[in-house]
Amino acid sequence: MKMSLAQRVLLSWIFTLIFLIMLVLKLDSKIDWNWFLIFLPVWTFDTILILMLIVKMVGRCKPDLDPREGEQSVKTRLWYLTALLLKLAFCVTLCCRLQRVADMWVSVVCVPLWVLLGGALVELGHSVFRYRRE
Repeated sequence: MKMSLAQRVLLSWIFTLIFLIMLVLKLDSKIDWNWFLIFLPVWTFDTILILMLIVKMVGRCKPDLDPREGEQSVKTRLWYLTALLLKLAFCVTLCCRLQRVADMWVSVVCVPLWVLLGGALVELGHSVFRYRRE
């Protein structure tokens, strides 16, 4: 499944636009929908990204492929998959908090987001210092 850059950008903008329209309607009390329905475009887009990542990672497991060749690429894609799952966990806990399914503190809701941001900082530092060593 190969998408051009224009298709990926268009898909991102469409899902973002749908989500923002639904969010504004919910915050203005024009609709009385469940918060899980409001976040549905975000989860749909994340599901598409996760499936694409899994397909690319499975494609690296071919029997005739040298495992040392793309080791860094697999690690990077594994980090991307982890980051997407952390974002998904943050969205689910946020919806649970907003819908009052579970009574939890906001700091507990933000834990997946903080772990995601910490991992992004480590990834950024690793990429910056890797180029300095070479």
